[in-house]
Amino acid sequence: MAFNRIDMDPGIKRGPITIRPYFNEKVRNMGLEQYGLALYDQVFHEEQLACLEYNGIKRYLTGLNEFSPDVKLIPDPESRAAKIREIRAVVSQLERDLAANVIDVDDKEFWNKVKLLRPDNDEFWNKISLRCGNEPVHLDPVKDPYDLIKLYAIEAGGFSLVAKNYEEARSKQKPPKFYLDKYEETVSTKTESKKLRNKALAELQKLFDKNTNKLLYVAKVLDIASVQYRKSTPNDVLYDNMDMFINGEGSEKNANRAAQMFLDAADQDMETLKIRCMIKDCTYYKFIVPKSDGFIYHTESSSLLGRTQADVMEYLKNPLHEDILVDLTKKIENYWNQ
Repeated sequence: MAFNRIDMDPGIKRGPITIRPYFNEKVRNMGLEQYGLALYDQVFHEEQLACLEYNGIKRYLTGLNEFSPDVKLIPDPESRAAKIREIRAVVSQLERDLAANVIDVDDKEFWNKVKLLRPDNDEFWNKISLRCGNEPVHLDPVKDPYDLIKLYAIEAGGFSLVAKNYEEARSKQKPPKFYLDKYEETVSTKTESKKLRNKALAELQKLFDKNTNKLLYVAKVLDIASVQYRKSTPNDVLYDNMDMFINGEGSEKNANRAAQMFLDAADQDMETLKIRCMIKDCTYYKFIVPKSDGFIYHTESSSLLGRTQADVMEYLKNPLHEDILVDLTKKIENYWNQ
């Protein structure tokens, strides 16, 4: 249980827990990304703990409320019971440390005896806030009860300016200013990302060395501007563009997703890749067209190919429709061979 982190074995070495500014050099941030900064020097962001108000009653997002929706919706009864016991153990410890109020975790009247940590105690929770800048904010939940409170609140989403972890910060459409850095967790996430990108780059090198035809099709499948690639396109151009794509500098800005997309495309067989390329380019040149009824048609014969690109793929793979496949292949290869 997460409660073990505040009652840890002193013989076990744990990494530090800090709130760090989130920096991504690929995301524009008033020019600060050029200097490796998230904020201007001596600038701080301060935020009060968030709350929800129902019928005039405020309930704060503390992470220490066993009646909150995220706890109630835990599907596994044993996991839900374990989470409730964890919350009560932390609340019991904080009540003892901050209010000299001793409560048994198994007391049937547990929440009736809580004085300070009740989620609707506005007088206490409205004083809980975070102030963050360019320098890391170190949390010591073992020794400082208020750091323990902030840790649970961050993990519950109580502070919008701090992501719960590095992975969440990286995956958000609008990057946060800060993230909670648990050393082992963050290093693991960063290592996984590097391994994935390195795997994709190794596959790119393999295609460049041994199968440039497949590299061409992979580039056409992944790049929005697929028609720019022809059989005469230099292999170095294909390599460079795919290298940028894998590193999140193409149409997909998330480097993890981009690397996985490259690996998925490279894993497909040549027939599937070629037909995917044909569908993209034939749509661009209007050899196949979507119409107002929501279906896609072969322009010359007016044959209905399907509703989606996946439908068109299955249609063209069907031996019964080889005549249309041959027609589209001839037309599109006239462009590819230029």
